[in-house]
Amino acid sequence: MTTRRTLLIGAAMGALIGRGGAAFAFSPLASRLPNRAAPLPLSAVRLLPSDFATAVEVNRGYLMRLEPDRLLHNFRLYAGLKPKGKIYGGWESDTIAGHTLGHYLSALALTHAQTGDAEACERANYIVDELAEAQEKRGTGYVGALQRKRKDGTIADGEEIFPEIMRGEIRSGGFDLNGSWSPLYTVHKLFAGLLDVQAMCGNDKAMAVALALGGYFERVFAALDDAQMQEVLACEYGGLNESFAEMYARTGDKRWLRLAERIYDRKVLDPLVARQDQLSNLHANTQVPKLIGLARLHELTGKEDQRVAPRFFWETVTRHHSYVIGGNADREYFSAPDTIAEHITEQTCEHCNTYNMLKLTGHLFGWNPDGALFDYYERAHLNHVLSAQNPRTAGFTYMTPLMSGTAREYSKPDEDAFWCCVGSGMESHAKHGEAIFWESGDTLFVNLYIPAEAQWQARGAQITLDTNYPFEPETRLRFDRLAKPGRFAVALRIPGWAGDGAQLAVNGKPVPVTPDRGYAVIERDWKAGDSVAIVTPLDLRIEATPGDEKTIAVLRGPMVLAGDLGTAENPFNATDPAMVGSDLLAGFTPVAADRGLYSTKGIIRPENLNFVPFYSQYERRSAVYFKRFTEPEWKAEEAAFLAAQARAKDIAARSVDVMHLGEMQPERDHDLTSEISYPVTYRGKNGRDARSGGFFAFDMKVKPGPLILQATYWGSERSRDFDIMVDGVKLATQHLDADKPGEFFDVEYPLPQALTHGKQKVRITFLPHDRSSAGPVFGVRLFTARPAP
Repeated sequence: MTTRRTLLIGAAMGALIGRGGAAFAFSPLASRLPNRAAPLPLSAVRLLPSDFATAVEVNRGYLMRLEPDRLLHNFRLYAGLKPKGKIYGGWESDTIAGHTLGHYLSALALTHAQTGDAEACERANYIVDELAEAQEKRGTGYVGALQRKRKDGTIADGEEIFPEIMRGEIRSGGFDLNGSWSPLYTVHKLFAGLLDVQAMCGNDKAMAVALALGGYFERVFAALDDAQMQEVLACEYGGLNESFAEMYARTGDKRWLRLAERIYDRKVLDPLVARQDQLSNLHANTQVPKLIGLARLHELTGKEDQRVAPRFFWETVTRHHSYVIGGNADREYFSAPDTIAEHITEQTCEHCNTYNMLKLTGHLFGWNPDGALFDYYERAHLNHVLSAQNPRTAGFTYMTPLMSGTAREYSKPDEDAFWCCVGSGMESHAKHGEAIFWESGDTLFVNLYIPAEAQWQARGAQITLDTNYPFEPETRLRFDRLAKPGRFAVALRIPGWAGDGAQLAVNGKPVPVTPDRGYAVIERDWKAGDSVAIVTPLDLRIEATPGDEKTIAVLRGPMVLAGDLGTAENPFNATDPAMVGSDLLAGFTPVAADRGLYSTKGIIRPENLNFVPFYSQYERRSAVYFKRFTEPEWKAEEAAFLAAQARAKDIAARSVDVMHLGEMQPERDHDLTSEISYPVTYRGKNGRDARSGGFFAFDMKVKPGPLILQATYWGSERSRDFDIMVDGVKLATQHLDADKPGEFFDVEYPLPQALTHGKQKVRITFLPHDRSSAGPVFGVRLFTARPAP
């Protein structure tokens, strides 16, 4: 394995052109560092002014504007109690109802711990009382807000699916279980919220509710044999194994441990135990919580398999499946390893994925402290998590798009949304102080350079971390009070991209830097008033994507920079900017380096750009990834672009009718009808798909003579089959399966003239085969065939 620190410059973060993306490699070298660590309690850390502190305060205001009784609506309704508030809309009015309340409980508990806000716990305690009342009314131990859609289309209490499952009546898909949307995922969120309230608000009733709910599901799973259990676990179940593992940790009752270990998806987890990357085409966020649960189990059992899989998964995702901002997945799914450059779209980087990856990173660090882990954590925390909240509106992103010119879309807190990423967002921005300081015996780790004050109980210390990092290079740790002075170690993380450029000083006097697993370790006699400062170089550098040296991004220290393409209110219709030249960094000039602002000259095509911190582009359009060209390569690229434009103009000139799928007015104009069909947007193109049992159909104009129907597809689709019908007659069966990876492509279907003779229009239908889907189809065009020569 590549040694993280032996390569020094460039290897740890893929800084040099020619290395395939960010690598976060563990160091196998002997070390003086302890083998275990734990974070200082969140309640011991208070943030000082910074963008992170602002995010916490904005989020606190948002949490206090939410109405608990509205989130409790279904919990009371389905327990036979009168609701006290109108149900929220969006996902909270769908069959996944209730997931937000679990996140909300966690966010309130975390906010109390991070800020000391007593009202946050008062709200959480009120919700727990309401849940206890609903649970008692039901009398089974179950409490929940789930809904299920019955076969006749009516909506009912989701609890009724569990007796069916116990009888062996299991209808399980990726996200649907007996007509309810990821019900065990939602149950996990409620468990997690209750456990957080018990831990951070000291509410033992929350644990009582969780234990009764756990008893209910213990009975459900006890009725299933192993094959049935695997069938149920084929539907997303979040980190339910983690919840039961934590209940065992707190109670010592081994029934919860047995249950936690039984919640094990063999299809996904066995290959990871065997160190096999079979993640391609798996839904990303469905998998990460499973590994968090395994990690928690390893901490309780010491079993090797439970250690191997989470660590291998983390290494695989961060090295081969992650974007420059630390997020992963395109359209929520992993692609093949080292294919990031083929998946730079408006559907990248679901926030929930990174929320969970940071949790997993914390577990791995606790087992074996290594700076590589927090090189990744810092990358994702700064560039992805911080960008996922709009500090002006308190809204959250679902995806964080990396396709050039795509604006971020944030939830509107005053309207209905409540996506999964709203839930993980309200948690993420309640706890920005949770991973700054770690401890192990007489060693204090400083992992993140975020301005903060903290109480280190082991030494009776009041400490201050003073910094304007990552905008300025110096961070200073000061012991304001030290009740137990004496000899101990302070370990300051040296970021991998800093190489051998970090400088260290104790009480203003330089000291040598000898990296140890990514840390500068100062072991000495400390007293009150002592300080230690670390200075890290913040030079610009270029980082290539894993697997493609010609697709690059620009960073300053840990911070991803973006070309500013203007306000989100104005559409972006220009060509994606590219970088041209042999010395690209020479084309950057600092405008205000202490704010991460740069201008460029001569290296960007089609025109110069200003570069700014990516995360700060809340309401602006950005370019993050750039294709890199030499001057001759760029001239060839221009020629190919002009040829493609000429082909498009020829088709346009022969067009009879064009159907822009996924757009409201064109679909109305063409009388589109559908069932189980949804509009999609991908890589700047709108489209539509239909799921098994559904269809979509629309009219298109025709004219006499030979005609061709052309449909546009994305070339890296997962396997699917569907029929294309014209006035009820099958024109073709289309199979999609990564036909042309990384690009859109057109398929032409000549229309028999018998299907159009004497007609002014025809009805086109896309019909998926059983257990398959149709499309997505990114536009349909009818045009005349070119006359034979």
